[in-house]
Amino acid sequence: MTDKIRVGIVGATVTQGGSGWGANAHVPALKALPGYELKAVCTAHEDTAKASAAAFGAERGFHRFSDMAASPEVDLIVVCVRVPGHRELVMAGLQAGKAVCCEWPLGATLAEAQEMAGLARQRSLNTIVGLQARSDPAILYARDLVQGGYIGEVLTAHLHASVPAVLQRGPGRIWQGVRANGANTMTIAGGHAIDAMCAVLGEFAELAARVSTRIPEWRDMSGKPVPVDSPDSINVVGRLASGAEVSINVAAVPSNPSGNRLEIHGREGALVVRTDGSLNIGPSQVHAGKGKEPMAPMPVPSKYRVVPEGTPAGQAYNVAQAYTRAAGALRGGGSFDVDFNLAVQRHKLIDAIERSSATGRSVKLD
Repeated sequence: MTDKIRVGIVGATVTQGGSGWGANAHVPALKALPGYELKAVCTAHEDTAKASAAAFGAERGFHRFSDMAASPEVDLIVVCVRVPGHRELVMAGLQAGKAVCCEWPLGATLAEAQEMAGLARQRSLNTIVGLQARSDPAILYARDLVQGGYIGEVLTAHLHASVPAVLQRGPGRIWQGVRANGANTMTIAGGHAIDAMCAVLGEFAELAARVSTRIPEWRDMSGKPVPVDSPDSINVVGRLASGAEVSINVAAVPSNPSGNRLEIHGREGALVVRTDGSLNIGPSQVHAGKGKEPMAPMPVPSKYRVVPEGTPAGQAYNVAQAYTRAAGALRGGGSFDVDFNLAVQRHKLIDAIERSSATGRSVKLD
């Protein structure tokens, strides 16, 4: 590997209509980091590949993914396409012997995620999954406060996540209304928020859940109704491996979404992490109170901010934090635990939520 980690992105494009996450989060994040170089982009067509490379300052523009995966000039492949396309591209990147970063959800199903993680282990290749909340400064700080005993033994916690219900969508987003495509309120808004909670408090031992679709119809840009079966209301109660009792509410709502709030109560105090947006994007604030003291702001110490000054706020910030934290592993100096193995663990949790809702029974997790 050269002095810089050379990155090739598939899914960062000048073409409008999708989420724009590759262009708006990954590209500016990489540009802010001196240890990385955006070497190449790959899109489906030669003209958009050239235009995207020029727009983002990449040296190469590929319209065949196999060519980018085979390029000796690319060290890390980043996959930022629609979730149903993750498996094919990730598997091809791993088979080419490259480290791969894939956005979350890793697969459209648990089985797809297990297959990708299995090949990465078999080939001993480094991986990153886009669960960026685990690199958010506030989440890192809250985790250390809890693990350091600041509020004592955790007794109970509640996670609330409400996001805007987008009821009219163009072709770049309306595919998310199909549950089988794997990108919906439960997997994305829920997956990111629940993973942030688990980063702070640990994993589930047992849970019971209700999952429903309260808004069964969207409209396309012409106003035509489109049936929807993706879940938009998720309620979970459970027990963590630590013994703490927790509850979760995740919902897409048409009016006044309130963002994300993680409330934790321990024997000696309470801790709240909240943001008006999502925990994986931030910025999030930490408040705490011990004993009978009122809740007060807990400014996040600077040591948790590992990116350079001037790194763009918003979508790019925690992506840059994750890239910075992963750099050592990519250079062969240890491991980065926000990888495909973690993705499989999170997919298993989502699968358990789905099974509990379908059967009306609680589910135990390994």
